[in-house]
Amino acid sequence: MKKGICIGSLPGDSTEARFKLAKETGFDGVEIGTLEDDADRIQTKQIATQYQVEVFSVMNSKHWAYPLSDPDEEVRAESCAGMLDSVVTATAVGADTVLLVPAVVNETTSYEAAYERSQVEIRKLIPAAAKKGVTIALENVWNKFLLSPLEFCRYLDEFESDTITAYFDVGNIVLYGYPQHWIRSLGNRISKVHVKGFNADERKFTYLIEDCTIDWNAVMASLEAVGYDDYITAELPVDPENPGGRVHSISDDMDRIIAGNT
Repeated sequence: MKKGICIGSLPGDSTEARFKLAKETGFDGVEIGTLEDDADRIQTKQIATQYQVEVFSVMNSKHWAYPLSDPDEEVRAESCAGMLDSVVTATAVGADTVLLVPAVVNETTSYEAAYERSQVEIRKLIPAAAKKGVTIALENVWNKFLLSPLEFCRYLDEFESDTITAYFDVGNIVLYGYPQHWIRSLGNRISKVHVKGFNADERKFTYLIEDCTIDWNAVMASLEAVGYDDYITAELPVDPENPGGRVHSISDDMDRIIAGNT
């Protein structure tokens, strides 16, 4: 299993400084955001190569501002364009996955409409992603959508495409479920995993081990049971009081989690 970290979790005033820190603290790879400029894509790939850090995933940047479930066709078109930029970014930097929040349920978008609209739009994206060998991984977030593992499985399976997978976020599930259960339900549909801590008693996000109520040993046992052996990626805030030291702590915590020693 590989150890990754989101670029937003790394302090630093440049991509190079962040990648350098990721390497120094023992991470195998970094997840980046969408890059809209070819020069930035080329430079990012060069920096990753220089520091021998893999860029394995791209987090789409437009799925919140422009949801694929929006009632406005122009908003959905903008979201699709953003996803295509993400696929181009992934191809340029050598990533095999683009993270996508599939839909947002809100006052103007019902659950049923979110389900139907988002599937229509995602189907439009499959050919471009498949042509480039890029997986579109749908993440579970606090978007009032796909609120059970059985529904998440059904939603994914209805695409009938290996290009559409799950990007499972362990911490995001704890408020209304048990991540170890969701993992066994989703099984081999999972292509990437995010980790963050969560305290179920106090209903708040935490760092990975301290003040966290997640049963990491159970989570890892479930990942092993379903045959998952790809990246687990820390998605945590920069610690303003100890920015560099916190990245070292995150890396150490992830080593303990992967080893089943929590």
